[in-house]
Amino acid sequence: MRSAVVIGTGLVGTSAALALASRGIAVHLVDHDPESARTAAALGAGTDAPPEGRVDLAVVAVPPAHTAAVLAAAMRDGVARGYLDVASVKGGPRRELEALGADLGAYIGTHPMAGKERSGPLAATADLFEGRPWVLTPTPDTDTEVLNLALELVALCRAVPVVMDADAHDRAVALVSHTPQLISSMVAARLEHADETAVRLCGQGIRDVTRIAASDPRMWVEILAANPGPVADVLAGVAADLTETVTALRGLQSADEDERRAGTEGIRSVLSRGNAGRVRVPGKHGAAPASYEVVAVLISDRPGELAGIFADAGRSGINIEDVRIEHATGQQAGLVQLMVEPSAAPALAAALRERGWSIRQ
Repeated sequence: MRSAVVIGTGLVGTSAALALASRGIAVHLVDHDPESARTAAALGAGTDAPPEGRVDLAVVAVPPAHTAAVLAAAMRDGVARGYLDVASVKGGPRRELEALGADLGAYIGTHPMAGKERSGPLAATADLFEGRPWVLTPTPDTDTEVLNLALELVALCRAVPVVMDADAHDRAVALVSHTPQLISSMVAARLEHADETAVRLCGQGIRDVTRIAASDPRMWVEILAANPGPVADVLAGVAADLTETVTALRGLQSADEDERRAGTEGIRSVLSRGNAGRVRVPGKHGAAPASYEVVAVLISDRPGELAGIFADAGRSGINIEDVRIEHATGQQAGLVQLMVEPSAAPALAAALRERGWSIRQ
């Protein structure tokens, strides 16, 4: 691949353009908002000038509701040798494209499983896709050349290709992406009119659950409108669990011993099923999930504190597998949770204590 057109310079489109441009691909940027394309160009994602001739690949990065129409228009104009989209749903746009009479041989649906709570070109980074799954949904009609161009794009973005059926993809993202977004928003909505005293008690748990609730509502309305059935199916299962859990909690309030026993079992069941599901979430680099020990270090909110911890941990020769920060309520302090292999935790804690860090058990 030597040249590409990226149509849609939001977060995903601009990030893909940045990755391609950084690897020497001539990238041309197109957006219905010329200012967005100019912003992406200023960031080094390419040029907002039109190509002089046909490019190798057109990457359509527009909302799902507009994906098929934009693809069909680009195909009619003969913009590229191959065409793909990066919409977060795949079955609907492909069927719409077919209904428009487009050449499905020149097209492949794709979806990079990466994003942020922020949108727009200013949120884009060239490394957004590194190490992340990038779903490809070829059909028997897909030309080999187009599939190879898509695989080359994924490689240039340093993502990991995953081949799936389009409708299977839509059911999968309903479970692992779209439903979590709605549930996060529902939990966060409970905070909107909550008493200020309660809100001040927010800790890391509520921050974890509500992080993605900060996402752009307009973007998510478009995504969910393109995949409503599979999301509704997953939510129906969650609703059934909620109903059973409410019944179990009411049972715990009962004066009847049998109802309390049933309530206890109901709560234990949902928590145990949650444990079983959580261990199936892929771990570091997509490998099998691993169990880590947490070494919690008390830090003050001063410049250089994190750098100091990482430097001292590095001197101990112990690899930090993951890290989280929990800020103390009402204080300029917090806990840095260093996650390491269980066998390495005592040695890391001892090494950090020797260097003056306060370790919390």
